[in-house]
Amino acid sequence: MEKVPMTMNGFQQLEADLKKLKNEERPAIIQAIAEARAHGDLSENAEYHTAKDRQGWIESQILEIEDKITRAEVIDVARLNGDTVKFGATVTLIDEDTEDEKIWQIVGEHEADVKQKKISVTSPIARGVIGKTVGDSVEVAAPGGARSFEIAKVVYK
Repeated sequence: MEKVPMTMNGFQQLEADLKKLKNEERPAIIQAIAEARAHGDLSENAEYHTAKDRQGWIESQILEIEDKITRAEVIDVARLNGDTVKFGATVTLIDEDTEDEKIWQIVGEHEADVKQKKISVTSPIARGVIGKTVGDSVEVAAPGGARSFEIAKVVYK
């Protein structure tokens, strides 16, 4: 069974999502199905079919989250340190062409959120910088073409 790396925050978010699905979403959809059933003929009841579809989606989400939790390898980023980029690191990169500074935290796949400056450990940038140290120059195959970055800073928080 393949482990799924994640930060403590990512693990806690999964647990919160699972709790919401089981304690709020599931009971609400069961109630909606019961109400739609009460309207009569199920073969032409759009509310019933919509609610059943939603129930299927909720149940699949529950199974997926339970699987991730079971396979979770929670990494306490606060206990890590050093100049080498590892999972959980917050990395400051300088684009060697434009001199733009980018700051990214490397997190698990389900935690990735570009708006929050969190990238997946499987992303091209993360794969390019993992194992490198401050001062190293890396070339990353990005969707817009190859880009070169210098690793300016590595922080674990």
